[in-house]
Amino acid sequence: MATKPGPRRRVLVVEDDPSIALGLRINLEGEGYEVSSAEDGERAMTLARQERPDLVILDVMLPKMNGLQVLQTLRREGLLMPIILLSARTGEMDKVAGLELGAEDYVAKPFSLAELLARVRAALRRGPLTPESTPRSIHNFGDIQVDAAARTVTRAGERIDITATEFDVLLCLIEAAGTALGREEIFSRVWGPNHHGTPRTIDNFVQQLRAKLEPDPQKPRYVLTVRGIGYRFDA
Repeated sequence: MATKPGPRRRVLVVEDDPSIALGLRINLEGEGYEVSSAEDGERAMTLARQERPDLVILDVMLPKMNGLQVLQTLRREGLLMPIILLSARTGEMDKVAGLELGAEDYVAKPFSLAELLARVRAALRRGPLTPESTPRSIHNFGDIQVDAAARTVTRAGERIDITATEFDVLLCLIEAAGTALGREEIFSRVWGPNHHGTPRTIDNFVQQLRAKLEPDPQKPRYVLTVRGIGYRFDA
């Protein structure tokens, strides 16, 4: 008996350039994804709330509501699907702003479709696990509890909003069991060996984790800097 295929992953493309939007739709559908699209920020918000896509590809320069505003609003409302930003603006501060607001990745225009599709696949692979497929693993430190199987983080029983990539970086450091990891090693473990980023990317995710988890982010107790190497988790 043939196995019934699972539901297709849903991708929301937010892009006001019709030719780019069409090219993304054709290639994503060719990869087997279900694709919806929006040409401005307000429409993007409506579709994200209604459809709850598995991933959003979000242009920064949009009419009505720009991509960074869309990103910030989605995260504030607790919508934590992976979001990949697209932008012709390649300045480091634009990238930093997007990552600090909760983007999973940042791709500069013009971009390689093959690379973008690879990043989409990588982001979607980091989906929620289930207790049936993975043994439950609980990590406790202070009043924080990290559930690796459910992919949740709580403080004194209250849920902490954390993005998929923030969770992956945190779990990567926790599972290193006190070993200091360099930024390139973190990149390799979280994004895969073929992903290329800057050390600043890892620094930004660590800053976000400290802001959410540390009693005093300026004097971290758990996510520690190891000078000349990178970062180490200390429970």
